[in-house]
Amino acid sequence: MATEHTTHQTDAMTETRSTQPESTAYDVVVLGAGPVGENVADRTRAAGLTTAVVESEVVGGECSYWACMPSKALLRPVLARADARRLPGLSESVQGPLDAAAVLARRNSFTSGWKDDGQIQWLEGTGADLYRGHGRLTGPRTVTVTDADGAGRVLTARHAVAVCTGSGARLPELPGLADVRPWTSREATSAQTVPGRLIVVGGGVVATEMACAWQALGSSVTVLVRGKSLLNRMEPFAGELVAEALTEAGAQIRTGTSVHSVTRENGTVLVVTDGGERIEADEILFATGRIPRTADIGLETIGLEPGSWLSVDDSLQVTGHDWLYAVGDVNHRALLTHQGKYQARIAGAAIVTRAANGPVQAEDWGAHAATADHAAVPQVVFTDPEAASVGLSLAEAERAGHRVRAVDVDLSSVAGASLYGDGYTGHARMIVDLEDETIRGLTLVGPGVGELVHAATIAVTAQVPIARLWHAVPSYPTISEVWLRLLEAYRDA
Repeated sequence: MATEHTTHQTDAMTETRSTQPESTAYDVVVLGAGPVGENVADRTRAAGLTTAVVESEVVGGECSYWACMPSKALLRPVLARADARRLPGLSESVQGPLDAAAVLARRNSFTSGWKDDGQIQWLEGTGADLYRGHGRLTGPRTVTVTDADGAGRVLTARHAVAVCTGSGARLPELPGLADVRPWTSREATSAQTVPGRLIVVGGGVVATEMACAWQALGSSVTVLVRGKSLLNRMEPFAGELVAEALTEAGAQIRTGTSVHSVTRENGTVLVVTDGGERIEADEILFATGRIPRTADIGLETIGLEPGSWLSVDDSLQVTGHDWLYAVGDVNHRALLTHQGKYQARIAGAAIVTRAANGPVQAEDWGAHAATADHAAVPQVVFTDPEAASVGLSLAEAERAGHRVRAVDVDLSSVAGASLYGDGYTGHARMIVDLEDETIRGLTLVGPGVGELVHAATIAVTAQVPIARLWHAVPSYPTISEVWLRLLEAYRDA
């Protein structure tokens, strides 16, 4: 009897061991294979650290499939046609509607049909190991991955876990909203047909870009803005000029307006505003902010709040956890792909240095400090006209206690602007710190200004003195000559 009992006990122990998830140790585990996670993995692998990357959807993330790339593919024909319509001799040839089917087909090609084979090939080329499935923290330095079949695998990190899971669309709490099947940024950039009527709720970047794109593709667009203006995080003239152009293109913009209720019946969306107005449409897009994708990644197992933004220092290390990094949107510092990739380079370098017990350079503008998140964040809004900015607006600089002067120039006065055609409308504002006469920020609105913002980013980041900028000669005749006009306006004020 004793022998039989021992045999059964041994069999039970063997069965228990066989059902335990397989465990693999790495130097670094990255949660999320968007551009941010890819860049963290690239940096750690380049330094020789073994790295695992976990992805539950598609490698390449939001930017590649539902944000930067497809949205700009939709917008590029819109902006090209707008430029052409300003040019005598060409404008007569482009008065007809856009070929929406061709635009959407080209957009589809930018996402590779929402397949990630090429992205997987690139990631695997770095030497990182890709794990498909849902990754959750299950304790310090430990991630459990559950694949589509329910099988689990435990990944442990000797040095670091990097959370790069990004953000998702935030929807308002309206009764029955799920039944309406609203668009978010994902549907707005991946839709395969043009809605006859589209309501856009919001006044930020996604709202203005998608209003611009779908209006040009044939939708009748109504924009509902809770605040007083579009693009309210930029200088006031940015939203004003974009609103004027959208209105001229046929869109209706209602500021100071909120959605009281929304329903869908027989395919038609009905919105009732807080003022009692009833607006019908075929689709409704809510572009009302972002939430972190941290609700189901196991934060509670390490004492953090599920669904929260993650607080980090300038090396992107999560407060109170010397092995955990939060990179990109999840830390809420700057919800932009290029800024997230910048953070990834910083975080990757910090992880590598700490793994080697090397000196961490976390002082401002050091190798392991994402200082630009505070001082020099560039952004381009790809509407017609484009809006581009870097650094602080006048209001932000004043709130921060800086003694500054705003210098304004009408972009149409620049010789290069005239080459863009008749009726060029644009504006530039430079924010000068009067203590050291460096530039704190620059905002430009007008056709083609998106390609100017990097020069401003360099000036702000490098804290180039105004006296030195006089020796940076802009090429004639280009729009970049606005720099000379701004310097002259500052001198002559």
